Amino acid sequence: MSRRCQLTGKKANNAFAISHSHRRTKKLQNVNLQTKRVWWPEGNRWVKLTLSTKAIKTLQKKGLQKMADEMGINLNQA
Repeated sequence: MSRRCQLTGKKANNAFAISHSHRRTKKLQNVNLQTKRVWWPEGNRWVKLTLSTKAIKTLQKKGLQKMADEMGINLNQA
């Protein structure tokens, strides 16, 4: 499974690590992903998702069903 948030689609970013002498080397900025069990009231069950921490905060505000509908995700398969 790729390192990608299942609700927002966030993934790693290519960047440069710049030293004091301004020598640039490639680095990868990974997303802060957490595996979380979330209660899905419409399905009346727990759903295990890999989420970014930003998505967890948004999930508490919007709700799981609304975020899944916006991203076009079928929670029955998650």
